[in-house]
Amino acid sequence: MDVKKRAGNYVKFFTYLVVTALINVAGITLFLRMDLTENKIYSISDASKRVVSTLSEPLTIKVFFTKNLPAPHNNTERYLRDLLEEYSAYANQYFNYRFFEVSAEEGNMSEKTRENQELAKSYGIHPVRIRIIKEDEVKFQRAYMGLALIHGDLMERIPTVTSTEGLEYSLTTAIQKLNNKISALLRLPEKIRITLFFSSSLKAVAPLMHLNKLPDVPEKLEAVVRELNDKVYGKLEFQYLDPTTDQGLEAAVEKHNILTLKWPALSGGQIQPGKGAIGLVMEYRDKTVNIPLIHVTRLPFIGTRYELVDMEKMGDIIIGNLESLIDINEDLGYLADHGTLKLSAPPPEDPMGRKDRDVVSTFRSLVSESYTIKNVNLKDELIPEGLTCLLIARPTEPFTDYELFQIDQFLMRGKTLALFLDTFNEIMPAQQQEKPHAYSQGPTYVPLDTGLEKLLEHYGVRIKKSYVLDENCYRQHLPTAFGGGERAIYFAPIIKNEFINNDLAFMENIKGLITLKISPLELNTERAAESGLRAYKLFASSGKSWEMSERINLNPLFIRPPQAPEGQQSLPLAYLLEGEFPSYFAGKPIPEKKPMPAPAEKRKGEEGAEKKADLDISRIKGEAEVLSKGKPGKIFLLASSEMLRDNLLDAKGRGPNATFIMNVLDYLNNREDIAVMRGKVQQFNPLRDTGGGIKTFIKSLNIVGPPVLVVLFGLMVWFRRHSRKKRIQVMFQEQATHS
Repeated sequence: MDVKKRAGNYVKFFTYLVVTALINVAGITLFLRMDLTENKIYSISDASKRVVSTLSEPLTIKVFFTKNLPAPHNNTERYLRDLLEEYSAYANQYFNYRFFEVSAEEGNMSEKTRENQELAKSYGIHPVRIRIIKEDEVKFQRAYMGLALIHGDLMERIPTVTSTEGLEYSLTTAIQKLNNKISALLRLPEKIRITLFFSSSLKAVAPLMHLNKLPDVPEKLEAVVRELNDKVYGKLEFQYLDPTTDQGLEAAVEKHNILTLKWPALSGGQIQPGKGAIGLVMEYRDKTVNIPLIHVTRLPFIGTRYELVDMEKMGDIIIGNLESLIDINEDLGYLADHGTLKLSAPPPEDPMGRKDRDVVSTFRSLVSESYTIKNVNLKDELIPEGLTCLLIARPTEPFTDYELFQIDQFLMRGKTLALFLDTFNEIMPAQQQEKPHAYSQGPTYVPLDTGLEKLLEHYGVRIKKSYVLDENCYRQHLPTAFGGGERAIYFAPIIKNEFINNDLAFMENIKGLITLKISPLELNTERAAESGLRAYKLFASSGKSWEMSERINLNPLFIRPPQAPEGQQSLPLAYLLEGEFPSYFAGKPIPEKKPMPAPAEKRKGEEGAEKKADLDISRIKGEAEVLSKGKPGKIFLLASSEMLRDNLLDAKGRGPNATFIMNVLDYLNNREDIAVMRGKVQQFNPLRDTGGGIKTFIKSLNIVGPPVLVVLFGLMVWFRRHSRKKRIQVMFQEQATHS
């Protein structure tokens, strides 16, 4: 009997062992996972599902990975296989991937291995050196760990995949780059309508407006659209409407805010009183884009000037607006004048090796991965129509009313603004500029007033003329020669999780930030409510912060927190405003544009002709020149350009500051799903602060708790044994009584 029982136990043991082994093999080879992480970092996001499910052309991912690598690199290969399998589960028929077994060895190798090496080399993927620990020794090994993505004639590559961190983001953004605008056009179920509103009555006043080429606009535009149609798979549909001959078009002209001109009798009665409209409208479903064909400027002492858009550039203008219209626009406008931060350093470089502090090269590098940066020189040109977002970083020169008008009207067209504005201009003493290491009294801080402030106040938010200081701040480690220890840098507040608005999806995984020289914001809730705007406070300083205004001195040795607690409070530092903004210039004439100085010879030749026509031009009145109420737009405001500088952004873009900045730009460019995916891999997750009493309680519980639990467990065991002993005694006593 005992032999049979032991044999049965052995059979059960070996059966369980085999089942366990089979389950492990199945777990390695089959695609089946359960993601229990809080941020679902091991499950692909909605953005990845959308990208691979909307491919319109074949996409092939070729993975070159050396097999049998030691840990942790073997886990990276396994994760990559699972990730691509999950992509495949949500992708359409155009998604394919293949793993190539390629060894980094040289010399004697099979023909297949040599072919795979040559193939990897042709895609720009080369072996890398990895460190391994084998038999208690640190060794180095060459290995292929990269992949290439081929989409049509285009190719992107990720030459090294040494970690699972951020791998999904890298893959999805690479696929999205390849899935270009042509792929998006192929998916359009309807055509994009391009409508030219052009009143034939304008031909009579065109010579007076110095627009001799105006009558040719319909013919040239039709030719431009016809040429573009061959490149965009026939997705454009052009029509020309004349409001002069069709009075029923007046409602459409008003709806689309088409420029309308009116004039009395001109040229001694040769030109009869009349009016005319001109403008180009692009429509796709419920989205519309209005492209002005005539730009109106008013110059002091000269008068009103009309400028016709360059017909040779209309193709680029239409394509740029087309990308915005069907949500594949990836351009980001950056204001490059008015003393803003520089995206690159102009040559020659400093011979002493000093870096220009105004150059934000890390920011430019991070943004360039997802956007094409379009420099906007507002002094010389208009804001391009195809842009969705305009970023303005630390302007130091004042804007003219005409330039503010361009920014205001850009917002009125349903666009977005990302504003990183400084309250003060930091001016270093001349001695320190020449000799940076020389002792000086420190910089002076001059309040900045560029004109953007009055626009913002009109929209409902104000920047206070002060700096925020906070006891929850960065602490500088002092060298031993200076006594060691830490020094509080109060003007570098650390923003903790409890003061960050995690209700917005793109802010959900932002758990901490560090700021520098930042000013507080003040929201006019009544004005925002009257305009129907929604305001979101993105983050604020801690309850131990205060303001420094008027006499600014940021020397840490001279800064002390207020003695009274009522002098400290949490201050708003970043706002996001959304809605239909009211124009600052509503009910006002278009501001005059300051003329550029012209050569003396040209002025002499044109003076007579201009004086002759000025009287007639001044009598032509315009309507719908100012958009008084905008389409739904967005403004992000943060009163510190330091957030864009290299010392606060990491080059890889994995830190919380870089993630926050990129998430904001993605949100403003209507790519919130990409922002959510980027934030998913954010690993900075600090613990919440607790009071001293709670810390003491937890510490005491950790010291006293384990021994108390052991004693309680021992008492429980003793009680069970004692109870069992009693039951046995009672049982034997009952048996003795019965016997």
